[in-house]
Amino acid sequence: MRRARPSWWHRVSENLIDVVLWSLGVLGLLSLIAAGVAHFWGLSIVLFSTGSMSPTIPAGAAALVQRIPASQIMVGDVVTVERADALPVTHRVTSVRPAETPGEYVITMRGDANPAEDVNPYQVREVRRVLYSVPGVAAGIARLRDPRLIAGMTLVAGVLVTWAFWPRRGSGPTRLVEEDAEPTDEAEGPVEPIAAQPGEVVIGSDSTINPEASGPVPN
Repeated sequence: MRRARPSWWHRVSENLIDVVLWSLGVLGLLSLIAAGVAHFWGLSIVLFSTGSMSPTIPAGAAALVQRIPASQIMVGDVVTVERADALPVTHRVTSVRPAETPGEYVITMRGDANPAEDVNPYQVREVRRVLYSVPGVAAGIARLRDPRLIAGMTLVAGVLVTWAFWPRRGSGPTRLVEEDAEPTDEAEGPVEPIAAQPGEVVIGSDSTINPEASGPVPN
């Protein structure tokens, strides 16, 4: 008996699906780890649509920022401040002083490309300090946030998983193919006892020797 060999296309398709599924699994695991680290350390990403921080951080750049309490702010830090009536602003700190409210600080900021400081100071309890920036990647990161792209990637992953586990024809226990039977010297079926002829003794059979049939035994 020998095992039936799967077709070339079947082997290639199964290997390809395995590679894709393993890649998706690794990416998913890395995403979970990154999300946990970001939540624990207060990390996030800020996209720059203007050039107010040029040339340090040009328009179209993305920056990794970390949330810190206001007590840790230092002059010269580039921080992102949330504003209630407008989008967040990311500029360089020019001064820091404690506010009347405990735990809060008043800071002034200015963009590196701006000739003057921001019009109003900011009273903050916490800010997001820029750790590192990469130019030219904001557009790509913004596309990854597109709900249509997320839905498409989810659909593709679902199709691949379904294809991998969908029952196929010939699935189940490996089929065995019979080899051509080779001739054998052994006889099939029960072995018939050999009858003894007069004057003969049958050795190795189940037949009982009949002295009458055997004749007289010579002296």
